[in-house]
Amino acid sequence: MNVQQREELEAAIRERAERGDTTGATEVALRGYGREIFEFLAALHHNEDDASEVFSLFAEGVWRGLPRFGWRSSFRTWAYSVARKASLRFRRDARRRAARLGPLPESAHLEAIVAEVRTQTQSWLQTERKNRFAALRESLPPEDQTLLLLRVDRQLSWIDLARVLHEDDTALLEGEDLKREAARLRKRFQLLKEKLYEMGRREGLVRRDDEER
Repeated sequence: MNVQQREELEAAIRERAERGDTTGATEVALRGYGREIFEFLAALHHNEDDASEVFSLFAEGVWRGLPRFGWRSSFRTWAYSVARKASLRFRRDARRRAARLGPLPESAHLEAIVAEVRTQTQSWLQTERKNRFAALRESLPPEDQTLLLLRVDRQLSWIDLARVLHEDDTALLEGEDLKREAARLRKRFQLLKEKLYEMGRREGLVRRDDEER
């Protein structure tokens, strides 16, 4: 998706949401961003069944949260925040892994879209070969994997990362606090890259001539 396509998608979601069509806005969002969110969750959980359940939680979270979304960030940034929080809730409640989730409130049509995105993305994921470096990344704690996935794979800005990874739902990060958190994440990311480099060196993924450059 190029910049113009993303801007058009963001505008379409917002237009529906602001006229009160939450279901329509959620449908557009799931069709537009669903695949990349599911890929993010699958990479985070390393289990497609778990990712599938978390994706259902994410879709419901979008549907329920849209009326309160203040548009202080892009919808995409907020969607990753919703997905991350759904992932955390899922991890904290192991019973959800075996529970069968019901359809999204008031819309069997949205549930069908969720199933469609899951099926298409799972098929794509099954054909993608993971390399040894990806396996190293998967050995990291979930919070470090999240930071890497959102910065490297999704290319979120440091400011957007600070918003997505902010833990307090009751207080938004703004101004200098937002800048400080972005700077902290940038430093943490640098340390994480160095850690991965060292892990890769021990695994033989970094050649000696690379180290000497």
